[in-house]
Amino acid sequence: MSENEELERDIARLQNFERQLQAVMMQRQQIQIQLGEIKLAQDELAKSSGEVYKSIGNVMIKTTAEEAKKDLAEKKELMESRMKTLDGQDEKLRAELTRLQKKLQEEMGSSDDAA
Repeated sequence: MSENEELERDIARLQNFERQLQAVMMQRQQIQIQLGEIKLAQDELAKSSGEVYKSIGNVMIKTTAEEAKKDLAEKKELMESRMKTLDGQDEKLRAELTRLQKKLQEEMGSSDDAA
């Protein structure tokens, strides 16, 4: 494989990692929004007791405050677990991006010296 082919392959990999990182960041942002909504709902539920309504799709269903609290706690736990997974992916992608950027800078620097 020639130096130019390897350089092009590394640039393509770098761009792919950048796209993946962007997707992870967008997913993290969506989860943060959902966690904020869960927190607001939990705060409102703390003020109520007895029967409340929860939304399932386009339908509102009557439930107890305790059941709604339980559902929100489960949702929150799931979102926090997803966030932890995304944090790990983010960390790995950033490390790989940094490694590839350094490698490309070295390759481009050495090709400039050769020219």
